[in-house]
Amino acid sequence: MRTDDFWAVIDRATADRPASPAEVAERAVADLAARDPEEIVAWGRHLDKVMVASGTEDLWAAAYLINGGVDEAGFDAFRGWLIAHGRKAVASAVQKPDVLANVVVIKQAADTGAVFAAEEVLDIAARAYEQATGGPLPAEERPRTRPEVGDLWDFDNEDEMRRRLPRLSALFLEPPD
Repeated sequence: MRTDDFWAVIDRATADRPASPAEVAERAVADLAARDPEEIVAWGRHLDKVMVASGTEDLWAAAYLINGGVDEAGFDAFRGWLIAHGRKAVASAVQKPDVLANVVVIKQAADTGAVFAAEEVLDIAARAYEQATGGPLPAEERPRTRPEVGDLWDFDNEDEMRRRLPRLSALFLEPPD
């Protein structure tokens, strides 16, 4: 599946500004479930590629800061939320995670404590395949989509967080002493 075809599914699912990433996921499942099962499998493989490309240490740090701490599953769910916002959102956040400080709902989260996660986006292919065929998505070896936890820099090191993600740190960390 081509990258453009993958993102076209998300673009159609985000048409008319759906209310939530869960609604984006529902629309994408419906779109894919009407297709050939091989296409659904290919879409799922491409999702893995997007997860690999977005599995950067600094994006994980941004998710950690924004969501008040995230483990591996939380980082995956954060990226699901990001994918539900489309190709440009993912590309800009991967390139420079600190741009997330410009997103209105993230700015508001500094005050509200909102958490950004959409596990359902990560299950689109599996759910579509099950709807289309009545069976589970074929099991395949999946690529590693994030760094090893032990290899990460210390996300609780506020000085390092301020150095790497200054705008997000200004929103989510207390001013330095």
